[in-house]
Amino acid sequence: MRKGEQTRAAILDVALELASRNGLEGLTIGLLADRMSMSKSGVFAHFGSREDLQLEVVKLYHHRFEQEVFFPSITEARGLPRLVAMYTRWVKRVSVEIASGCIYISGAVEYDDREGPIREQLVSMVRAWQEALLRSVQQAVDAKHLRSDVDAAQLVFEMHGLILALHHDARFLRNPGAVERARAAFERLVENYRNPQLPQDHQAA
Repeated sequence: MRKGEQTRAAILDVALELASRNGLEGLTIGLLADRMSMSKSGVFAHFGSREDLQLEVVKLYHHRFEQEVFFPSITEARGLPRLVAMYTRWVKRVSVEIASGCIYISGAVEYDDREGPIREQLVSMVRAWQEALLRSVQQAVDAKHLRSDVDAAQLVFEMHGLILALHHDARFLRNPGAVERARAAFERLVENYRNPQLPQDHQAA
């Protein structure tokens, strides 16, 4: 990358770190300039406004989420193996973020009743992930790994609920063992939806 691109990438890295800890609304040009040992005008030279910076931070977070969770998971076989991989990597991602914070979750709190492009960007990205999960559930049904009467939207809702509970207990309450509980809860969830006619030696997960 050229020097300007390298500087912009470095600014975004620090901005993502600050936003993860302080929230997107806690991200200011002044704070970022101090951390980067730059002037405010120097930061503004790479981003037209604070909102533009926040939007780029959200996009960077989503990109990294895709690289760490989505893309590795879709290399798994369609059906339950892929769905399990998606959840397993999702939990791993959240467990790493316990010390910092999840932009998706904190952003939902910050922008649940605040209209604008940042909320729209966050909603679009979360919906894209949920749609990927829905497709994976349906593929598991089509592969007969899960029962034919499974409500895919309900299963994804329950998966999302487990992730929110994990984040709450691990980050807010600092309860030990939250990650293990999230994994155990998912195993029971899958068992509840598993196709009982699938032979034991062909069951995926």
